[in-house]
Amino acid sequence: MTTNDGKRKNKKGVKMPDAFVILFGLLLLAAIATYIIPAGSFERETTDNEITQVIPDSYSETDMNPASVMDVFLAIQQGLIDTANLVFMVLIIGGTVAVFEHTGAVNSGINALIDRTKGRKYLLIISVITLFGILDTAGVSGNAVIAFIPIGIILARALKLDAITGIAMIYLGQYVGVATGTFDPVITGIAQQIAELPLFSGAALRGAAFIVFLLVTIVYICLYVKKISKDPAKSMMGSSPFAKYHDDEQDTDSFGAFTLRHKIVILTFFVFLGVFLFGVYNLGWSINELSATFLMMSIAVAVINKITPNKLVSVFMEGAKGLVYGALVIGMARAIVVILENGYILDTIVHYAFGPLEGLPTLLGAQAIFVFNLLFNLLVTSGSGQAVITMPFIVPLVDMLDITRQTGVLAFKLGDGITNIFTPTSGVLMAVLAVGGVPWNKWFRFVWPLVLIWAFIGAVFISIAVLINYGPF
Repeated sequence: MTTNDGKRKNKKGVKMPDAFVILFGLLLLAAIATYIIPAGSFERETTDNEITQVIPDSYSETDMNPASVMDVFLAIQQGLIDTANLVFMVLIIGGTVAVFEHTGAVNSGINALIDRTKGRKYLLIISVITLFGILDTAGVSGNAVIAFIPIGIILARALKLDAITGIAMIYLGQYVGVATGTFDPVITGIAQQIAELPLFSGAALRGAAFIVFLLVTIVYICLYVKKISKDPAKSMMGSSPFAKYHDDEQDTDSFGAFTLRHKIVILTFFVFLGVFLFGVYNLGWSINELSATFLMMSIAVAVINKITPNKLVSVFMEGAKGLVYGALVIGMARAIVVILENGYILDTIVHYAFGPLEGLPTLLGAQAIFVFNLLFNLLVTSGSGQAVITMPFIVPLVDMLDITRQTGVLAFKLGDGITNIFTPTSGVLMAVLAVGGVPWNKWFRFVWPLVLIWAFIGAVFISIAVLINYGPF
């Protein structure tokens, strides 16, 4: 009896803390850092292409601005304000998905797809991962990936898997493309522009990296699927493979045949999403327009299915309610960056990090730039934001180390993409996990071995880039 009690206590003792507890701990560490790390900043300039970037050798120390107790808690409020567009987008997506699922269209459609492929789940999984990898190697999906997460969850539920698999198929597939960025006009484009390289030059090596990352990710996810298919108890989600608000949904088999009305509902989803993607590339649309698109989508689906206004509101609110936890986590993650920015220590970190790299041997210097970007991405998760902060330092540094600028861009790009798949300071990741109903700590347990594998592969490609004098220069 005593032994069993001891075991129970031991299990409770090693239980992973809640995501809010982890983030609050990081927030306190960030606040403490403002008392230790000197405050400072670089001067910045706006280029002819309206890119704001730092000016090398312009760093100067400023008066320290350590965070008080009040500042710590104000940062949480400010974090929610700064990420309000993401927070409300998550709630709106939750409501809209609930409306779609109320019609039965998505569930019946997934069932029909599984029947057509004769239940070949690995074929479906590989196809989804590859599709999103290809889309984002050209920078197509971006933050819109959040909108596809519900489809991944429904597919995973129909295949009797878990929510982690549903997210992994789409989000990790997307980040294979993000990390390599073969033809990404935004992040790769900005980095190459700052490095004065031709747009998309060096695509062959980045394309090779994309293929290797994609194959490794497919194998990693499929091995996990094989494990939980044989023994569902081995799921990282534990005894509940899906969040409560996903578990409460009807089984896909209960929606019957895939009718013409169901097909019109599915078509409606893709039409609205197509309009949004058109707006992204032609009208400068972003997160706010995605939220508006989903609101219009939910109303259109309600009209098609003759759902009454009162019932629409009821279903929508129920769906949004299930994502409140995850939505608030996004603001909490942003609070950490608020503290670092207000303490003026981000620029100091960059200044002191790049100094020691100047005397390193060529191969070691390239790897050090890669590692720095891996770690700095934990603080600045925006690819374009990281590019304008670090690339102005990487360019003169690689020139001094006799490394090609293209290698510097590759080190930046791989470093920017890899750690995004687990860092809790990423608003997009936390939104993805919120929509998918996966706690951050469980996602971390699943993904951290893949992060190490990706980092190793990245280091290999950086070495190859140095050895072949990756160019054109």
